[in-house]
Amino acid sequence: DDSPADTITRRFRYDVALVSALKDLEEDIMEGLRDTGMEDSACTLGFRVMIKECCDGMGDVSEKHGGGPAVPEKAVRFSFTVMSVSILAEDEQEEVTIFTEPKPNSELSCKPLCLVFVDESDHETLTGVLGPIVAERNAMKESRLILSMGGMLRSFRFHFRGTGYDEKMVREM
Repeated sequence: DDSPADTITRRFRYDVALVSALKDLEEDIMEGLRDTGMEDSACTLGFRVMIKECCDGMGDVSEKHGGGPAVPEKAVRFSFTVMSVSILAEDEQEEVTIFTEPKPNSELSCKPLCLVFVDESDHETLTGVLGPIVAERNAMKESRLILSMGGMLRSFRFHFRGTGYDEKMVREM
């Protein structure tokens, strides 16, 4: 566990969460390939996935009843959305987008990565919790994910945009 000792945190590994999100979109991605007339053999260069990250304070999340352990009254959520999936075919000059998130600001398209009970002004704790997420993201930028999709192994590269950060979170990320 890489969270500070006295912090209540629920976190998923970034790569595992990305695999889960892509598998959830498998039908849409395969439909996008068919709709654009892309043959499987033309997909040798792999897929480019655009990710929008969000990190924001959730405000007061305390409950006024119960006798459980004392927890901070505020929480911070880090999440991501798969904004688009595109591909560059061997004989094409431009990428072709085969999936675009129709509701990019919807709670339904937003995949949680980390939830921590902490005040967003507690920079030391936030750095301790979010630091490993940043390290995992940086590792994903430099690598490819090989995933079975549509019955074939396919290569995915990830590009991250941090446009969903609360202004107080920008310095943490």
